Order: sequence, then structure tokens, then C-alpha cells
Amino acid sequence: MSALLQVKDLTKSYGKLIALQQVSFDVAQGEIVGLIGPNGAGKTTLIGILSGAIKPGAGTVTYRGRSILGLKPYRLGQLGIVRTFQLVQPFLHLTACECVMLGNLFGAVDGRSGSIEAARERACALLVSVGLGHKRDVQAELLNIPERKKLEIARAIAARPKLLLLDEVMAGLSSSEIAEIRALLQKLRDEGVSIIVIEHVMQAIRGLTDRMIVLHHGEKIAEGLTVDVLQQDNVVKNYTGRTH
Repeated sequence: MSALLQVKDLTKSYGKLIALQQVSFDVAQGEIVGLIGPNGAGKTTLIGILSGAIKPGAGTVTYRGRSILGLKPYRLGQLGIVRTFQLVQPFLHLTACECVMLGNLFGAVDGRSGSIEAARERACALLVSVGLGHKRDVQAELLNIPERKKLEIARAIAARPKLLLLDEVMAGLSSSEIAEIRALLQKLRDEGVSIIVIEHVMQAIRGLTDRMIVLHHGEKIAEGLTVDVLQQDNVVKNYTGRTH
């Protein structure tokens, strides 16, 4: 697997608060990488930088061999870098199908649907894949939080990502819903999509990710195969306050 994304010495401060301190890692083509750490570790700041919403203080980010720092989020979306948000905010006046259509119409340039009807057909199919097929014509404001989470996933997939950045999309879902979303993400990975996923639900991330990166107070404290990282004493301690 070749590196799709290369992050080198990424640093970000807010005044005296250091959100990220010289964080480096690669993400290969067709790989799912977990990003975990306690609240305030810098996970969402990192996703914000990768998606163009936040400017870093230092460091480099290379995607497909080119620097992407400074590009606007919509340009990154056209290149295939798509993110979800921890606090989902769909267009409340649109139907579920219309919300997903927006991702299809304004995502990566290659593979973009040639017509509104083609976008609608694909959006409805994606809603079925996340368990929302029966809510296709329901306004987003009438969906509950778990349903909006699934809508957010469908909208992101509709944008045809090459690199998908997921920020706690499985929080609040039931065990069966987590299993369905996990299977969907694994299918995307098998199709060559690279995924970085922030998640606190260990049930969700343990069987999903190929590798794991752990942040603590803005620093990378562990990286490696998921099964190995989750057994490291420093990782366990930072989550539970005790060693094995």
C-alpha cells in the first residue's frame, strides 16, 4: 500500500494552549486508521486541519504527493477529502434524500453524477445502506440524533471520498447499528477508500481499524497495529488512570 496522506510535524497552538505538538503519520491507500485519545487530546483539531477548516502553526500535509495546506474545504472536497462532524448539522428544511444529494453534487469531481435524477437515485441507495431508506422523504429536522448520524455518513459517502475523515459518527448508535456502519466502512476500504476515524466507542473501533494512532495533550504517544496499541500500558493508563 502506498501513502495517500503524509503528515509531518503538525503543530497548532491557541495562545498558550498547545493543541498539537509535532504530530507525524502516514495513511496508506485503502487503510482504516483509528484516532483515539482522551477529550482535549487534539483529535478534532487534527481533523479540522486535514479538512482545511483550521490553519496549523507549523508542519506539512501532503495528499497524493502535493501539499494541501491553505486549500479551502470545498477544494479539498473536490480532491476527494471528505469529513463528517461530531455535532451533526444537516440542512433541516431538506429531506434526507436531498441532504445526501448535496454530497453527491458537490463532492469529488471524478464520478460526479451527470444529472439531478442520477444524484437522487444514488442518494436513495445510500440511505438504504445506512438503514434510512424508509426516511428518504422525511425532513432532516424530524430525524433523531442517531438518524442524523447515519444521514451524515451517507452524505459523506455520497461525496465520493478518497480520504474519509469521521468524527465520532457511531456515538449514540445501538450495537446492531454500529455493526452495520462498520460493515459499510469496511466495504469502502475494500474499494480503496482511506479512512481516519475518531471514536470513543471501543466496540466500534476495535474490529474496524487496521492501525491506531493515540494522542494525549496534543502529542502522539502511540502508533501501530490496533491490537498492539490497545494493550500498551501508557494507552490504557491515559484512558483508565491505571495500567494493566
